[in-house]
Amino acid sequence: MRIGIPREIKNNENRVGMTPAGVSELVAHGHEVYVQHTAGEGSGFPDEMYVKAGARILPSIEETYEVADMIVKVKEPIEPEYPLVKPGQVVFTYFHFACDKPLTDAMIASGGVCIAYETVQLPDRSLPLLIPMSEVAGRMATINGAYYLQKTKGGKGKLICGVPGVKPAKVLVLGGGVVGQAAAHVAAGMGAQVIITDISLPLLRRLKAEMPANVVPVYSNRHNIERELHDVDIIVGSVLVPGDKAPRLITRDMLRMMEPGTVLVDVAIDQGGCFETSRPTTHSDPVYEVDGIVHYAVANIPGAVPNTSTIALTNATLRYAVALADKGWQQACRDDHALYMGLNVVNGKVTFKAVADVFGLPYEPVAL
Repeated sequence: MRIGIPREIKNNENRVGMTPAGVSELVAHGHEVYVQHTAGEGSGFPDEMYVKAGARILPSIEETYEVADMIVKVKEPIEPEYPLVKPGQVVFTYFHFACDKPLTDAMIASGGVCIAYETVQLPDRSLPLLIPMSEVAGRMATINGAYYLQKTKGGKGKLICGVPGVKPAKVLVLGGGVVGQAAAHVAAGMGAQVIITDISLPLLRRLKAEMPANVVPVYSNRHNIERELHDVDIIVGSVLVPGDKAPRLITRDMLRMMEPGTVLVDVAIDQGGCFETSRPTTHSDPVYEVDGIVHYAVANIPGAVPNTSTIALTNATLRYAVALADKGWQQACRDDHALYMGLNVVNGKVTFKAVADVFGLPYEPVAL
């Protein structure tokens, strides 16, 4: 199979779909890999490393899409890429269709085979291709929240860890999944007072047993969330419904319960966000204020640490990419139900129910 790895063109997205080590593995399996010129530079992987791994370098994104049977990316195609996707071409990347109707319509029109990292799901309901970026995003959420808590950045002017004689900041983490746990661990390690919420009692029990002493698990409902808002300093939104829109847990009315300079970090913004006042931002313009509350809603948080992120992502995606290349997408999805769950749009049809339901489109599961 011919595999194309284009350079990401989303704002400040420095990750790349595959490391040279991943390319070497695909070449060892007898496949041809085409990498767009400078695609890996932002992650610390120059063209020379890809050539040494056995890839061929192409000068443009158009040529990379044109030659490839399968595209391996990091972020969803954006508008200039829509016409580059060919009928029958496999595109293996994060899509987050449920919050992007134009992308959904474009991929339906393309006739491509869209396999979304974020909905590949194991029998235990874990999301193996979302986990590595969730781990990065959760850690970065706390780091960024602490940064924007500075008065010079619009925050309250608090040091997250405090100092002897001065209370630390209070961090509220909404959602106890991979992102939430990563955010809570970093916040706790920095010395903050941490509240983490979830609706799963078994998970809350486990968090109580495993988290540091300065992390308090609390059942998630409106009453319990509102009770924490009057003195919270940072809120990390990390609630995920696989393939569907995130629930809105913080409404605009709730902002009035917070002190000015409180920082909201919406890690769920890829799925529409879990704050009513969230809108996607970029690394070049990451924050804005609503009613005196600082909002950080960058849609590709791990893109700020691309070397770590690209290596972690390739570690997770490579075995699936090899299976798709070795067997073709149909046989690979027959053999691995987790990969089958990644099928979102195939040959002009929506094949993931949550996406179909969000937009009122026909749902047509793939019959293999």
